[in-house]
Amino acid sequence: MGRTILVVEDDVDLIGIYKEILELHEFDVDTAFDGEEGVRKYIEKRPSLVIMDGDMPILDGYQAFKQIKEIDANANVVIVTGFSEFEPKSQEAIRQGLIKVISKPLGVDELLELAKKYTEIKV
Repeated sequence: MGRTILVVEDDVDLIGIYKEILELHEFDVDTAFDGEEGVRKYIEKRPSLVIMDGDMPILDGYQAFKQIKEIDANANVVIVTGFSEFEPKSQEAIRQGLIKVISKPLGVDELLELAKKYTEIKV
């Protein structure tokens, strides 16, 4: 397992916060601002964990998740959304191998717990 986490989020401020927190805890972080860019970065970097917004332009998090899983069935992807984790598309994604759907806001402790679980870095 590697040390890289890919954060895919269209909110520039939020992506900066996630990146800063993770880097302060010695994780390697790459970022993308939409689902299409996220899929490209996944192919390039093969991160240990993808933390992705569910609602983004060009390609939303659920569509990007499906493409990533087609590329790598073992990909670890978490979707962070402003909608309910119980909505049908969230439940379908979980059946297809999504690790988790987290309702916004994603707290610091939960972010670090996910990072620790899916990388070699110990927090």
